[in-house]
Amino acid sequence: MTKNTLVITESMTLKRKDLLDISALSQDEIIYIFEAAKIFKKVFTESNKKFSFLSGRTVCMLFIEPSTRTRLSFEIAAKRLSGDVISVAPSTSSLVKGESLIDTVKTLEAMKTGFIVMRHPVSLAPDFLSRNCEAHVVNGGDGNHAHPTQALLDGFSVYERSGSLKGLRVAIVGDIKHSRVARSGIELFTKMGSDVVLCGPPTLLPDDFSQYGIEMTFDLDSILPKLDVVNMLRIQLERQKGSLFPSIREYNKYFSLTKDRLKKCRKDVIVMHPGPINRGIEIDDFVADCENAIIEEQVTNGIAVRMAVFSLLCGKTLEDINKEK
Repeated sequence: MTKNTLVITESMTLKRKDLLDISALSQDEIIYIFEAAKIFKKVFTESNKKFSFLSGRTVCMLFIEPSTRTRLSFEIAAKRLSGDVISVAPSTSSLVKGESLIDTVKTLEAMKTGFIVMRHPVSLAPDFLSRNCEAHVVNGGDGNHAHPTQALLDGFSVYERSGSLKGLRVAIVGDIKHSRVARSGIELFTKMGSDVVLCGPPTLLPDDFSQYGIEMTFDLDSILPKLDVVNMLRIQLERQKGSLFPSIREYNKYFSLTKDRLKKCRKDVIVMHPGPINRGIEIDDFVADCENAIIEEQVTNGIAVRMAVFSLLCGKTLEDINKEK
């Protein structure tokens, strides 16, 4: 396996206020986040120790869309760093009374909120927010545009297993059209030297993805034997307008990762899924629970990666993290 040759130092910092998408990060910054996540994961999986990096800071979860894994992962990460966590849900906030997003954020800033983690159904809403507030903004997923921390945790999960992302053949399979996970994943894995291939039905794999200059195919079986990583995406029925494939049964027949299809893969292939899983649609029970699947590990790694993001955005370094561990 080809190792990354990037040189990082323990005193490096992320010289940015916000994390909005993967395109803003350099290769060395991504590796730096991975290395910080390694330390955090080891500590929080082996002890109840908390770090002090967010002590005295308030972290607001501004989730305008439903979420389980992402929201809870960010909350646990902030609390593990001694941050105070508050949540804003649209159904119980003044947003239902017609308050604008900007006025909501001004209210949060008047309460001295240090971080705002935002999930929003409209693409680029976090970018708009970041230009209009002084708090650190972390994109928790916006429309079908980006989900940077999901891409980071996916990349970290593979990096932890393989030691590098360079030279790996990575397939992203399923509902590419509506997936912010796919877009951020493409950016991260290609930036780190992986060979990415997209696969899905023609209606869910539009031509505009050709801008990434990567392979696209409608034939899952043809690509399975040479894959190092396969990331199965959920069918996002809530974002689809009209029927984009004949039936769930037909989708399962051609694009589901089943026990029989797993036999066509390399024995050490890494199987991922961002969750929530639709068992029996994009992945079957056997594959979701097999030794190759690292789906639960992705959840654990999400906490470590988000701890790293919070810490590095507020100016901490690997040196600081090692001193407190």
